Amino acid sequence: MAFLGFSAGLPFLLVFSTLTAWLRDEGVSKSAIGFFAWVGITYSIKVFWAPVVDRLPIPKVTTRLGQRRGWMLTAQLGIAGGLLAMSLVGAGDLVLLSLCALLVAFSSATQDIAIDAYRIEAVIDEYQGAMSASYIFGYRIALLVAGAGALYLAEYFDWQSAYVAMAMLVGVGVVTVLLVAEPERDKSRADTSTEQRVVGLLIREQANLSRLQRIEAWFIGAVAAPFLEFFERNGRFALVILLFIAVFRLSDIAMGIMANPFYLDMGYSKIEIANIAKIFGFFMTIAGSAICGVLVVKWGIFKPLLIGAVAVAITNLFFAGLSTMEPKVEYLAVVISADNISGGFAATAFVAYLSSLTNRAYTATQYALFSSLMTLPGKFISGFSGLIVDGYGYFEFFTFAAVIGLPAIFLVLFLMSRQSSSEPG
Repeated sequence: MAFLGFSAGLPFLLVFSTLTAWLRDEGVSKSAIGFFAWVGITYSIKVFWAPVVDRLPIPKVTTRLGQRRGWMLTAQLGIAGGLLAMSLVGAGDLVLLSLCALLVAFSSATQDIAIDAYRIEAVIDEYQGAMSASYIFGYRIALLVAGAGALYLAEYFDWQSAYVAMAMLVGVGVVTVLLVAEPERDKSRADTSTEQRVVGLLIREQANLSRLQRIEAWFIGAVAAPFLEFFERNGRFALVILLFIAVFRLSDIAMGIMANPFYLDMGYSKIEIANIAKIFGFFMTIAGSAICGVLVVKWGIFKPLLIGAVAVAITNLFFAGLSTMEPKVEYLAVVISADNISGGFAATAFVAYLSSLTNRAYTATQYALFSSLMTLPGKFISGFSGLIVDGYGYFEFFTFAAVIGLPAIFLVLFLMSRQSSSEPG
């Protein structure tokens, strides 16, 4: 699971903050860099093709590897090809570079769908915490490699060489997929009552169906049933849950696209950014995740969610303060420590919360719905981040990023009060 987490995390920064550092280093305007954030919207709309990944086989591939492994391998080949294409195109043609980045993002999002389903299906519920922790550890290692590693390579060689090296590291995921076993889906833990009721005779008498009716049955089972089941299980409160998912990481994601350009504009070198923001920040993130893991066991899920939401908003104010100071490494280290501890804390609590919401009958599709909704608003808003920075400045931008974290805090408090009122006596 740790190696699959590495495979999932590797391409993320390469079409996000590492890419923005490359573009800024080449003199691309901050406004243009901000629009590159919209490449990441691909991660936020993966729910639209998650039903395909969940149930549709790839000819000759899934028959040999299985549904989850087959889709993982296909996506990994797309990631490697896209990264190599980015290295060949370079920053000279922004339109073509954005298309190559889009291929990487689409393939990466597809891989995420398959890995999330694999993670939930591979073990029983009691071991999901260990699986999530292993996944996050591997994911963070990949962020370190794609962040600090790419910056080191760019400093000592060039950006094209850095992206070629990253493409080669996709092999870690390929080897892992070829070695692991396809998970056996535990049907006893999957509730398909909604699907059975909605499809009715189409499900029970597939042998007598026409081709069109078979397609209709597949569509209902793969696409409609996962969403109907979620709303049926949660009633009107499902809308509150979805709203909470949409706003929880809004503050964190909205500011992320401008982090590396901010460091460079403040006067920090790529080596200083790599050493502090990436390597030092990595250990702070792991610390935040570990602290959250202990507190989830002690307090349950909602108190850590509240702490994470408050901490993420506050650390954006730290960045606002940093923008008014001299570029000293010590100041950067303090702000990075706070940001990464809060980010690791919040992410660990949120992954556990999202996993608890899924029905194993529709693992890939429902988790894709939640994770897509988690990132879509932040990705959309971050596309305008460069315009805000150019028009107002970094102080105003980071203050804005902190303010948009308030809805998440209020919704966690509401969820906590609802849980308290629903508990017996």
